[in-house]
Amino acid sequence: MGESARKEKNLIRKEVLSRRDSIIAETKRLNDLKIKEKVLALPEFGAAHKILLYASFRSEVDTLDLLKYCLNSGKVIALPKVDNDNGRLTLYRMEDMNEVVAGYMGIPEPQVHEGRRMPVEEMDLIIVPGVAFDWHCNRLGYGKGFYDKLLARGAKAKVALAYEEQIVEHIPSEPYDIKMDKIITDKRIIDCSEII
Repeated sequence: MGESARKEKNLIRKEVLSRRDSIIAETKRLNDLKIKEKVLALPEFGAAHKILLYASFRSEVDTLDLLKYCLNSGKVIALPKVDNDNGRLTLYRMEDMNEVVAGYMGIPEPQVHEGRRMPVEEMDLIIVPGVAFDWHCNRLGYGKGFYDKLLARGAKAKVALAYEEQIVEHIPSEPYDIKMDKIITDKRIIDCSEII
């Protein structure tokens, strides 16, 4: 990545995280509910049998209610765990909310045995966190590239959850950056298949 693109990404990351962290608690709670309702109404969600979710951290769009709903609905749910030594995410099937513990950098992760490991290629829907997104469905993560590496291995439907405050005009895109299929905010759904 060029130095100017790296600097631009870092500036966007800092600015958007500050905006996201500034959302007041009551507004955040209401917006989390709106986003959850939009996810549940997605055709991709209804059709999905195996879903990769993330356990929300800090000021991310809250996914804990969505995770509970999915666990009770009969869908097969996986959560990612950071394998920092190999610079990647590994996925594990979840059966209970009590299996989620603080892991790498305090991020909630599954604490289950290796027999529950699942390949990303089996996922019908991947619900992705991120720092910022643009109109062309580019995603800016936290800078480690964990999700880009994971999504490059194959994913049927990639849906990002974000507050409207996380949508920016432009994110510099590199060849290895994986675009989203849809971005769901509290105000709208950006359908990337409609973007030319």
